[in-house]
Amino acid sequence: MNKKQYKVVGVMSGTSLDGVDLAECFFEISNSGNWSFTMGKATTIPYPESWKMRLQEGIHFSKGRLQSLNKEYTQYLGRLIKDFMTENEIEDVDAVCSHGHTILHQPEKGITLQIGNLPEISKYAEAKLICDFRVQDVALGGQGAPLVPIGDRLLFQEYDYCLNLGGFANVSSEVNGVRIAYDICPVNIVLNPLAEQMGYPFDKGGKLAASGSLDASLFQALNGLAFYNQSPPKSLGLEWVQKEVFPLLKISKASIQDQLHTVTEHIAFQLSNAFSEGARVLVTGGGAYNTYLLERVRHYTHVNLVVPEAALVEYKEALIFALLGVCRLRSEVNCLASVTGASRDHCSGMIFE
Repeated sequence: MNKKQYKVVGVMSGTSLDGVDLAECFFEISNSGNWSFTMGKATTIPYPESWKMRLQEGIHFSKGRLQSLNKEYTQYLGRLIKDFMTENEIEDVDAVCSHGHTILHQPEKGITLQIGNLPEISKYAEAKLICDFRVQDVALGGQGAPLVPIGDRLLFQEYDYCLNLGGFANVSSEVNGVRIAYDICPVNIVLNPLAEQMGYPFDKGGKLAASGSLDASLFQALNGLAFYNQSPPKSLGLEWVQKEVFPLLKISKASIQDQLHTVTEHIAFQLSNAFSEGARVLVTGGGAYNTYLLERVRHYTHVNLVVPEAALVEYKEALIFALLGVCRLRSEVNCLASVTGASRDHCSGMIFE
């Protein structure tokens, strides 16, 4: 019989390579089937430069090198989880629920690979491990992404849209009783490398972009990319950025600062197309702190962009992957066909003990 309360640890590593998010999460389901949550201890462990480089380059690795990378990353992630739980005296959890780190994502070819999802993590954490949430969806003909919208439906019904600004921007909303979600455009996966070329790890508050100028030809080229004319479900990966976006930046004659300004403007323009006028939008992810970007979104469309408390901004994806794990424990749907394009709704995730 399913329980009413759960204590789990959510683990998330995003494409922006900021680091590993770890969050202690408590969930309760009412007799009427409504979920509520509270968050306990949470932290982000930044990646050392050596790991950052390897994760960026993993897309080009041979099968053998990927297997080695997967094993080493699993050990690294396992130690982070163990240390987090030990330092914060987190015991007796129902599960550790981990997204792993995406290296390959080519759903049109039936390929998706999240490393760090090997069974050994359960031994480090001394707890049940639930992971590898994307593979089953791709096998069922889906995009394997985004997976967060089921959590948006269950936890944040009061918002018209839930927007996450991480490596990529993704959005979810309810349309005629059906959850619709998709990736909108790249965000920090492009902004951060540009800021790094200027000597900064990221563009804090969008100040660097704000002081640049628009390059009209680059702006037009970015908005002309074919992806933006596709209908959902659709998702993006590093492969797409390397093929479609970075080449446009490479041939641009604009300064790095003007490129940063132009890409930010491009993101704001694409985001604005995703919302209806007057909508209430929950904004989370690292990009929620880019006040200049949000200002430019408001320039294009009149929406109420709600940036919540810091814990939810920074750890919402870890929170929702924790909930995905709880749904897996309960054998309940945690992956929506309306979102991913899979042949059916399903309950996804591997369980290791």
